Amino acid sequence: MSKDSGAGFFTGLLVGTLIGVVVGFMYAPKSGTETRRIVKEKVANLREGASGVAGKVKGAVQSRMAREEE
Repeated sequence: MSKDSGAGFFTGLLVGTLIGVVVGFMYAPKSGTETRRIVKEKVANLREGASGVAGKVKGAVQSRMAREEE
C-alpha cells in the first residue's frame, strides 16, 4: 500500500461527506432560500476548516523537511 492511498482515501471521504450533506439539504423540508443560505454557511465553514488543516499540514511538512536537512 502506497503513502498516497491514505491521502486519496481521506480526500474521497471528505468529498463524499460534502456531497451527502448537500443532498441532505436538498431533501430537507425547508424553503429553497433558507436551504441555500445554510449551504453557503456550511461551505464557508468547510473552507475555513480546510484552510486551517492545510496550514497545519504545511507547517508539519516544513518542520519535517527542516529536520531532514540537518
